[in-house]
Amino acid sequence: MSTRTLVQGGLVVTAAEETHADVLVEDGRIAALAAHGSGPAASWAESADRVLDATGKYVIPGGVDAHTHMELPFGGTFASDDFETGTRAAAWGGTTTIVDFAVQTVGHSLREGLDTWHAKADGRCAIDYSFHMILSDVDESSLKEMDLLVEEGCTSFKLFMAYPGVFYSDDGRILRAMQRSSLNGGLIMMHAENGLAIDVLVEQALARGETDPRYHGEVRKALLEAEATHRAIQLARVAGAPLYVVHVSAEEALAELATARDKGLPVFGETCPQYLFLSTDNLAEPDFEGAKYVCSTPLRPRAHQAALWRGLRTNDLQVVSTDHCPFCFVGQKELGRGDFSRIPNGLPGVENRMDLLHQAVVDGHISRRRWIEIACATPARMFGLYPKKGTIAPGADADLVVYDPAATQTLSAETHHMNVDYSAYEGKTITGRVETVLSRGVPVIDRRTYTGRAGHGVHTPRSTCQYLN
Repeated sequence: MSTRTLVQGGLVVTAAEETHADVLVEDGRIAALAAHGSGPAASWAESADRVLDATGKYVIPGGVDAHTHMELPFGGTFASDDFETGTRAAAWGGTTTIVDFAVQTVGHSLREGLDTWHAKADGRCAIDYSFHMILSDVDESSLKEMDLLVEEGCTSFKLFMAYPGVFYSDDGRILRAMQRSSLNGGLIMMHAENGLAIDVLVEQALARGETDPRYHGEVRKALLEAEATHRAIQLARVAGAPLYVVHVSAEEALAELATARDKGLPVFGETCPQYLFLSTDNLAEPDFEGAKYVCSTPLRPRAHQAALWRGLRTNDLQVVSTDHCPFCFVGQKELGRGDFSRIPNGLPGVENRMDLLHQAVVDGHISRRRWIEIACATPARMFGLYPKKGTIAPGADADLVVYDPAATQTLSAETHHMNVDYSAYEGKTITGRVETVLSRGVPVIDRRTYTGRAGHGVHTPRSTCQYLN
């Protein structure tokens, strides 16, 4: 039986335009939009099964977080959010689609890794989800498997220039994977840090007795992020392949991307809220509190933030994702007491991204439309989900957020829904808050009450990158 929902009276904000319009939802998709008070809108109100009043609010597409790590094994432990808790928290924050990372274990096939992550997520997600594939072992077999994965909708592959002995790939393996992606249409995602050089600096710092969390940031130098970014770009040029650099944190790395883009190269960059709002001041917090902020790439001195905001305005950075990979302070981050290199790398953030970026609108860093562009539309285009996701247009999935731009909230571990015992933004007061969230037309957050369920979210195969123009 057909169900009709009308979202009435709001300011519809997409990457393309802002318009005062009512949105009609039928059977999980956007059916039509019409101006407030117009004849069509009036007739919809009479026949709708449910009417949501968005007067004085924004109606925006559900967020697309293209970089999460639910249940990721790392450093002898696991990320503390699983697919059930993590996607529920995402919904609370106005995100309706995540793209998580399936991991190939060295010596095993890509298929085994992808099947393992499907089993983790199946029947547990509150919102829709998809997967990238982490390539840990590039050989002839895995290169052939890349083609098969692209055909079935896993169209992006992550490689690491960091973490020797774990995920690290050398330049030869990276080049081979890039060459394959240039043929099959896949997109290579790169963690760009010179891991071999960083390991030397880690060893030397520990030998000097420099064991506190702040040294994590000091050894993972911005120049080593920039060097790896430059090298990745040149390898991609040799291969004739597009490149997406994840979690860009440093002004020098951003400059490498900008230079490449000025040459017209298909090179793209992502940053994360932690690099826009946090800094090495947090890593230096006393009594081991800095461990809460250990992630890689690391937080940088505050001076880098202006360059990142500028990169988002000039489109040298196209996407803001979270790299959500939470570890509890008690029992997990504490594994690195006395040795910063043993602190599990990762921060919680999937619930905070949309709100923090709205605060950036309030603060004048970006426009409303740019907010939606970097958080919804472009990640959907970049990873083959558009126009099903990332916009409000007839035929798109009815992933909608009614957003109150005037509400204020204070971020805190006491009130967030992520399965982690601290907030990276504890005590920060921001303007703007999610009120209601629809996932494929179904309310998962209804006026600040969770109404979703595990298993509502479905796996969403992706086409190849739609952002190469």
